[in-house]
Amino acid sequence: MLLEQHGIRIRISMSRTAAPYDNAQAESFIKTLKYEEVYRSEYRDLEEARASIGEFLENIYNRERLHSALGYRPPLEFERRLPPIQAVEKRRA
Repeated sequence: MLLEQHGIRIRISMSRTAAPYDNAQAESFIKTLKYEEVYRSEYRDLEEARASIGEFLENIYNRERLHSALGYRPPLEFERRLPPIQAVEKRRA
């Protein structure tokens, strides 16, 4: 492969046969990251890109952005409302 010739090692991600939705969540996340952060920014270098994307993920995506799959709540709010692990384990016993 051309990428391997240039020292770039990748793992190709493909769906199983007849399972087109295997990567749907990952594809949706990458689309959101690109449209809401990457395409709206100009980075001086890779270090700045990593820092800016990390800040977006931590402060916007996880704390502010509403996720339809989580009842239109941010992930951190959704997780705070989950029952404690011990309570779940006691109910199973």
